[in-house]
Amino acid sequence: MSINQPHQTAAAPVGGGGTPDARQLRAILITVSIALMAVIASVSGLNVAQTHMAVEFGASQNTVLWIINIYTLALAALLLPLGAVGDRLGRKPMLITGLIIFGAASVVAGFAPSAGVMIAARVAAGISAAMIMPITLAVITSTFPEEERGKAIGVWTGVAGGGGILGMFLSALLVDVADWRWLFVLPVVLVVVALAMTLKTVPNSRERSTHSFDTIGALVSTIAVIGLIFVLQEGPERGWTAPTTLISLAVGVVAAITFVAWELHRRDASLLDVRLFRERGLASGSITLLVVFGVQAGIAVVLFPFFQAVLGWSGLLSTVAMMPMAVMMMMTSGLAPKMAAKIGARPTMTVGVALATLGLALMALFVSVDGGYLSILAGMLAMGIGMGLSMTPSTEAITSSLPRAKQGVASALNDVTREFGTALGVAMLGALLANGYRSAIDGKLDGIPNEAADTAREGIANAIEVAPTTGGRTQDLIHAAQQSFVDGWQQSMWVGAAVMAALLLYVALRGPKNTTPLESDAEAAPETGVADNVAAR
Repeated sequence: MSINQPHQTAAAPVGGGGTPDARQLRAILITVSIALMAVIASVSGLNVAQTHMAVEFGASQNTVLWIINIYTLALAALLLPLGAVGDRLGRKPMLITGLIIFGAASVVAGFAPSAGVMIAARVAAGISAAMIMPITLAVITSTFPEEERGKAIGVWTGVAGGGGILGMFLSALLVDVADWRWLFVLPVVLVVVALAMTLKTVPNSRERSTHSFDTIGALVSTIAVIGLIFVLQEGPERGWTAPTTLISLAVGVVAAITFVAWELHRRDASLLDVRLFRERGLASGSITLLVVFGVQAGIAVVLFPFFQAVLGWSGLLSTVAMMPMAVMMMMTSGLAPKMAAKIGARPTMTVGVALATLGLALMALFVSVDGGYLSILAGMLAMGIGMGLSMTPSTEAITSSLPRAKQGVASALNDVTREFGTALGVAMLGALLANGYRSAIDGKLDGIPNEAADTAREGIANAIEVAPTTGGRTQDLIHAAQQSFVDGWQQSMWVGAAVMAALLLYVALRGPKNTTPLESDAEAAPETGVADNVAAR
């Protein structure tokens, strides 16, 4: 496989109709954005219904967490294999199939009579999401002409970055005004719209490869991702030294090493040519997304308890409070391609990471119980702008590093990186916050009954719940818990800022040189045939 980067035009749609015009491109972008929104909204939507599911199903907290996490686990594990399958079988049929299964799984989940049925429906939804998510980006990179591709990727990135927060807002609204089962109405509606538009507007493209499908690579990559994501999801709950956690870590690491060795052996016939990580674009784009999405997810873990336990806001109001960051992220994701065209991808990424680092530092410096929301707003806005500017050129650097025929794999790699970053950020910043809180509150529990003090050490929500049992010390305990949470917040934010500062130095020195897509002998070719021609129309 060549790693040169010559000029390349967009692949033609099925039926040989040539490159779509501006109206068709707009319709394609809207279609894949709606499909992506359905997938992204379902990642975080159920978080607002944990208590409701526990009561209705009579389920433990661990079971409820599995209902939420199994979706992400199935999605992350199958992104690479199913992205490659979509390249070979055709991106449009893969997208249609994924949307149908996803919609059906969402309907089943909405009517699920038990936790077991709900988990099964979430597994099916996660598998079908892994069919949809990489294809949405691959359709853009294989359809849009080079001069329009950056703008389209910017829109896709904005939806991927801000869609989770928007999904949580709509989910919280539905839970407040209706019933938690109505959460599944949103993805079903989005899927129906996306399916109708896909049939009408999305062209098909697929890879014509002389190599057999890398089945071993697909299986080993699935095992590696399951093992590593499981550790990040379950480590905080089960304990980092628990046998299950350590076994999962060992399996994930061994499988990851095996995958790299096998892919080096397969070379041009590999599922993912790991040799391309020597290129600045793929390496810097992947690392940037890993860190940025990790910090974003970790911030969400910190922000919601701050809004609810420290400021006393409802779940819906807490979600609304996150919207300024999401809006800035989505807006600047669309502006990033223009900025990259003027000053280059690396400077744009550098500015974005610098602003995100500044945002973390501002939140760490100024957060306070008395300052409330305004004490963190400036930091949130800087974070949103920085993430938007850094994510779009990072995504384009990844997709441009792999050939047109491998765009499903490139898109899947982009998505896997995001999922890993999210899980890692939640685990790391969540653990730092919890440890910082416990360390801070230990010195503030003098005079609090032992049983109440032990409960307060478990977390700020526990402290507020047990505070009324302490008699005249109720307000003292609540204030101590709130101040301890802020202390823990500052520790986690400073660590996040240090990680981002290291990323800033890396991007400034080793960021992508250019983002022109790779050419390949096995370029994604349009399908031919009467049936395909009719389907495309």
